[in-house]
Amino acid sequence: MRAHSIAELAFPGGTAATGGVADAGPDAAFGLHVLQVLPSLETGGVERGAVDVATAVVKAGGTATVVSAGGPMVRELERAGARHVILPVDSKNPLAMWRNVKPLEQLIRATRVDIVHARSRAPAWSARAAARRAGVPFVTTFHGTYNFRGWFKKKYNSIMTKGDRIIAISRFIADHVRTQYHVPAERIEVIHRGIDLDVFAQRAVLPRRILALAERWRLPDGVPVIMLPGRLTRWKGQLLFLDALAKLADVELVGVIVGGDQGRTDYREEVERRAEQLGLASRVRMVGDTKDMAAAFMLADVVVSASTDPEAFGRTVVEAQAMGRPVIAPNHGAASETVQSGVTGWLVPPNDAASLAAAIRAALALTPELRQRMAAQAEFHAHKKFSKAAMCAQTLDFYRRVAGDAGRTA
Repeated sequence: MRAHSIAELAFPGGTAATGGVADAGPDAAFGLHVLQVLPSLETGGVERGAVDVATAVVKAGGTATVVSAGGPMVRELERAGARHVILPVDSKNPLAMWRNVKPLEQLIRATRVDIVHARSRAPAWSARAAARRAGVPFVTTFHGTYNFRGWFKKKYNSIMTKGDRIIAISRFIADHVRTQYHVPAERIEVIHRGIDLDVFAQRAVLPRRILALAERWRLPDGVPVIMLPGRLTRWKGQLLFLDALAKLADVELVGVIVGGDQGRTDYREEVERRAEQLGLASRVRMVGDTKDMAAAFMLADVVVSASTDPEAFGRTVVEAQAMGRPVIAPNHGAASETVQSGVTGWLVPPNDAASLAAAIRAALALTPELRQRMAAQAEFHAHKKFSKAAMCAQTLDFYRRVAGDAGRTA
């Protein structure tokens, strides 16, 4: 992977860069140069959103640049026609954050950036200072509630409220920003995360992909699959999921926990011990990460979110609904926005294994007709409200309005 230097972006081919507006051409629908800043381009919802929006900016006729410490998603970004610049913006060291300000300012000025968009706290401190020095609008996306115990941590988080405008990924997050950081409602815009409906579509998943996963995971034929997707971390509720399954001893099923431990080996071993203690060792598969979640969802009869803390959005329950799967989620966070209880799935009291078990039992008891109806409603719900196309269109419109307020031309 070859990183662009600031000099190359400023003077491509030995001539001065003309900037996003001029590069887009007079007939372009979107003529802004948008710079997004985030820690890295490894994997995850923040990274996925940055790549999707950058791709949309380029397709609309604008210029997209992303600054990060790098990662495997850089290739996808550059294939889409966006630019990537490597800087150590993943560092939380105050000195490193301060040192990032000058090169970011140089990049903004040299390539005539129109809007700076920060997607994470550490890089936001550097990006805001650089944007202010260069006289460019600065916006943020508030991706989570973040841990704000103590004055210092809340101060650190508060940089995400310093944008000229703020994107909240759910109404739940918008309420959090208003109540915890006292940000006026008019500075906050809710733009839900969007999923790729070309990827998460039943018609797009070939049978061989489903069969390959079933064989790899040693799933017994004809036994209902209850799936909990999400990285192995305590707040995602794997232990609660096991407690619920233990209350369904009379029901034939297999529980599948999808997600890697990301180095949390102690927690993974704790989950494995709990399964043994509950007599679930033969009924539960811990399968680690998979690169084919669409095929994984096709194996599931029910998809569960068991998060013990409120989800800022909850991407997996939306992806599962797009695949026509009934979902169960705790009734906190953004779940009331992503799940229509009784229509596309069930909302249950948080941290309540008995209620979760009852919902699983109800889902497995659906008649074929009711299951088909719920599948259709779930797909419609995901397509109507949570498409990647809608998220990108709303974000580009947001950029236009921010640029318009600043007297720039889209």
